[in-house]
Amino acid sequence: MAASRDSEIHKDVQNYYGNVLKTSADLQTNACVTSANLVPEYIRESLQNVHEDVTSRYYGCGLVVPERLENCRILDLGCGSGRDCYVLSQLVGEKGHVTGIDMTKVQVEVAKTYLDYHTEKFGFQAPNVTFLHGCIEKLAEAGLQSESYDIVISNCVINLVPDKQQVLREVYQVLKHGGELYFSDVYASLEVPEDIKLHKVLWGECLGGALYWKDLAVIAQKIGFCPPRLVTANIITVENKELERVLGDCLFVSATFRLFKLPKTEATERCRVVYNGGILGHEKELIFDANFTFKEGVAVEVDGETAAVLKNSRFAHDFLFTPVEVTLPAPQGCSELETKVIIRDPFKLAEKPDKMKLGPAPAGAGGCCGKRQSC
Repeated sequence: MAASRDSEIHKDVQNYYGNVLKTSADLQTNACVTSANLVPEYIRESLQNVHEDVTSRYYGCGLVVPERLENCRILDLGCGSGRDCYVLSQLVGEKGHVTGIDMTKVQVEVAKTYLDYHTEKFGFQAPNVTFLHGCIEKLAEAGLQSESYDIVISNCVINLVPDKQQVLREVYQVLKHGGELYFSDVYASLEVPEDIKLHKVLWGECLGGALYWKDLAVIAQKIGFCPPRLVTANIITVENKELERVLGDCLFVSATFRLFKLPKTEATERCRVVYNGGILGHEKELIFDANFTFKEGVAVEVDGETAAVLKNSRFAHDFLFTPVEVTLPAPQGCSELETKVIIRDPFKLAEKPDKMKLGPAPAGAGGCCGKRQSC
């Protein structure tokens, strides 16, 4: 019965994104729109190099461009018409590679159509992008090898798949040790009721299949990922009366998370780290997530979990690590880290009145725009 239901959802999604939607203007809501002020200059320049036919068929809920991408191998889940792939293609350079996979054949064909155009536009000798038609919960069947990618990104797509755990399991398999899943998606404030799940428009527009936000940590750690690291979050509001009635008390947030796959080693102790600076677009300051911002040359005390991520990922050479031998003065005699409030709930982050005081959103981290309007 479950398999039949999943198959029906796949067909509905393929139809919605392959036939119903012709351009982003056909969306019933504006949840899947990235605010222009979230896009940093170096990424904006890359976006301007992408063909208009590709960008016009973009339906993502954010902009997922993590830091330090040069020479990386990246997989884009649900690549659609290839917009993000072509942006990343420029940032990884000719020695890097980007693979895009999507279940909607029409979208993949659009992406492939402009391979030669972008190769010439970027000044590359050969394409560094590959597009595949396939399901994101069946990466092995699509021919993707284990431990072959440095980074996997996903832009408001995992919610469209019924079996989220299987998607994360497949991602874990194709990631190298030290790699990460960097993704924007929609999350619910509670377990999504069945009537919302069965609403085809709400599912197609990323609400019906939203995961209860607390379940992400449970699923991720069950598979082997480190605990999810919250990057950004924005409340989604609905002004359409019919949809409000169907949604009831269920609230939604768009959020960007980082999930790291680290080698099985002994626990790392808390330490002080100093950012060396120099990462493209983050030369003076690296906003790693909602809880940790690193300024060039400034020592920051981090917990063991964060230290392990920095030491065992592509960021290892961007930091100096020193043990915490003496506790620095802090209120009530506690260390700076012990008094720090770690934010894990995307709804709390999105609703913080001083959210902007935490600093600007990390470059390339976006979510759905804060307001959804339906016709």
